Amino acid sequence: MTVHSDWGDWLPRAVADADPDGLALWYLGCNGFILKAADGTTVFIDPYLGTGDPPRTVRMIPIPFAPEDVVDADAVLATHEHTDHTHGPSQAPILERTDATFYGPDAAVDIADGWIDGYGLDADDIVGIAEGETFDVGSLSIHVEPAYDPDAETPVSYVVEHDAGTFFHGGDARPSESFEAVGTRYDIDLTVGAFGSSGMIPDKETREPAYTKWYADENAVAEAANQLRADRLVPTHWDVWKGLTADPCAIRDHIRGFDHPRRLEILEIGDRTDL
Repeated sequence: MTVHSDWGDWLPRAVADADPDGLALWYLGCNGFILKAADGTTVFIDPYLGTGDPPRTVRMIPIPFAPEDVVDADAVLATHEHTDHTHGPSQAPILERTDATFYGPDAAVDIADGWIDGYGLDADDIVGIAEGETFDVGSLSIHVEPAYDPDAETPVSYVVEHDAGTFFHGGDARPSESFEAVGTRYDIDLTVGAFGSSGMIPDKETREPAYTKWYADENAVAEAANQLRADRLVPTHWDVWKGLTADPCAIRDHIRGFDHPRRLEILEIGDRTDL
């Protein structure tokens, strides 16, 4: 499968040309992000450039770039093994064309190992990580923490620390005691929260419409951000799948009764924010 971008190469060029003072983040739609630090360290988290599996999952947003247009990357992080988080056509070409290393939990690594021959990668381009580990990528210190995602086999979350602040990516996780522990242990400036709705989606096996609820609803997203004690919340995943899209503005009423987050920040695909 070859990825064709709807936007050409302007987004990876914008990232390559950026000179952030601290840590800049670009939202890629779905649950994907690019992080670039002041020293040029560039990390991708869950970049997904596929179109889904129509008619079960149908992508509703543009494909923002082709992976072959990425010129600078130091790491690609996966939170879990689902296709829209660990995806060979989206991620393997980035590894092949840059010095980036893929990091992921066991089930994601099992998938990524299959890219080695097809994309001319080396075995050490794929690194398995587990809860409790910490590794450095350039100026970023990355802590691997638990994530409660009942739909995934080996989900993890990432706490990314930089001199400019701390970013948390929980994949598709829901509220849990582990988030409370993370919120106590770290001073999180910005968290993302996978936010969705319910709908009748074709079953993966039978293709018959079945009631489907993915990701967290408004209440759960607000609860998770409060558990993490995050200053800012960016909702994600609400934009990508036909029949399961949602309005992130609805979250605003649900965070008012909590101490955290102090600000709801709504990004659209291609938008940048900074720590």
